[in-house]
Amino acid sequence: MNHDSFHAARGVVAAPHALAVEAGRQVLADGGNAIEAALATAAAIAVVYPHMNHMGGDGFWLIREPNGRVRYIEACGFAGERASIPFYGEQGYDAIPERGPLAALTVPGLVGGWALALEAAQAAGGRMPMSRLLESAISHARAGVPVTASQVQLTTDKLAELKDVPGFADAFLVDGAPPKLGHVQRAERLADTLEHLGRAGLEDFYRGDVAHELAADLERIGSPVTGADLKRFKAMLREPLSVDLAAGRVFNAPPPTQGLASLLILAIFERLAVPRAESFDHVHGLVEATKRAFLVRNKVVRDFEHLEHDPASFLTKAALDGEAGLIDRRRALPWPQPAQRGDTIWLGAADASGLVVSYIQSIFFEFGSGCVLPRTGVLMQNRGASFSLDPRAVNPLAPGRRPFHTLNPALAVLKDGRVMGYGTMGGEGQPQTQAAVYTRHVTYGVPLAEAIDRPRWLLGRTWGSSHTNLRLEGRFDDDLLRALRSAGHDLEVLDAPYSDTMGHAGAVIFTPKRGLEGAHDPRADGGAAGI
Repeated sequence: MNHDSFHAARGVVAAPHALAVEAGRQVLADGGNAIEAALATAAAIAVVYPHMNHMGGDGFWLIREPNGRVRYIEACGFAGERASIPFYGEQGYDAIPERGPLAALTVPGLVGGWALALEAAQAAGGRMPMSRLLESAISHARAGVPVTASQVQLTTDKLAELKDVPGFADAFLVDGAPPKLGHVQRAERLADTLEHLGRAGLEDFYRGDVAHELAADLERIGSPVTGADLKRFKAMLREPLSVDLAAGRVFNAPPPTQGLASLLILAIFERLAVPRAESFDHVHGLVEATKRAFLVRNKVVRDFEHLEHDPASFLTKAALDGEAGLIDRRRALPWPQPAQRGDTIWLGAADASGLVVSYIQSIFFEFGSGCVLPRTGVLMQNRGASFSLDPRAVNPLAPGRRPFHTLNPALAVLKDGRVMGYGTMGGEGQPQTQAAVYTRHVTYGVPLAEAIDRPRWLLGRTWGSSHTNLRLEGRFDDDLLRALRSAGHDLEVLDAPYSDTMGHAGAVIFTPKRGLEGAHDPRADGGAAGI
């Protein structure tokens, strides 16, 4: 798969696994639109990259229509009716477990989002049935897919905490051990589920035969999610958040996602008027803007229905000027804040009509809760582990409440006519990598593939450690590293020149009368392709 930019005339798709990219490209070649291509890609990648995402997760869509309207789909599941603070307290927990049935405490929203995206595809002239869009995913699940290096590594790293979780060993281990690189892994029950949804419709996942099978398995393993929870769930259309920058308007997802933080970073950084990419002012400025944005995020972001502050109020000129004024241009703000974890996939698609899709789906931790439901082959997320069991917390656990999400798809409508859908996996790193890619490409004119390829950084806590620092890939200039240390940044330079720690970023761009462009991260296993 080519990691350079791919230029196309009719349609382009970008994603972190080559087989998923090909699923989307085939839909474009058969006359499908960008949303249909994104749906085929999303279904395929849930099969071929199961450590990063699955049908038991959540998803968030930004769709820019040819008429200029930007739609946002929230497909975020809520806590099950049995998931309460007393429920966990009675079992001796002072925090929600990160693995196992009690970590599988929120309804999977992803498939409901696919249903709304399919409606949007049809409204945009799409004619492909969901059964066609699921074909590649079904084929890969049935025939099997060679396991990637990242899946092998993460299975090995997390084996002790996952091997005894219900359903995990049967789905993802070989004789109780991690698979070898290239081992062909099949998911025949998942293939059956996808085939059934293609025939019966996606609603069946929540209110039909598949829902019945999901509910039975969830009850059997002791999850707090019930059949009644599945029946109540619906994905939602909401207004996206946006902010105006010098180059155009940037859109992102509202709470419970951290989309507000992504917009804040860009808007605060722009006020610093940094003239040159990869300079001390560029990296230091974005890191310090990230700190300001995360302080706001940690105070504000929660379930949309429980917001105490209007997120848009933090994106006004006065608020942004105030935040920028608090940044010390020479010194780093001490940063003891806890980091948010998450494994995810971002994918994008665009077509010649001007339809542009930025989409992200996830199961939270690598392999989510670890629970694979045997009747359907669905791997359940553990997104609800981000709830607090302290009723005074920003987002305390309660039945029906939506958890905090690191996921946030980004989309920029630029004054020069370009429309860019972009995003990344990587939990706490998502807003940071979005800012690196956007500023490099849009602000400083770095070619798209190079903007994604260049070395990146991540502010956050190292897993397994209480130490919070600024991690950087090893390709940064030594003079820049010295300047950052002198400013008080606590640096950790990674050995790997390209590290999964920095996420898997990608972008697709529509330019009127000039065609389409897509690129994806060399840190992943995908790329971009089109017609």
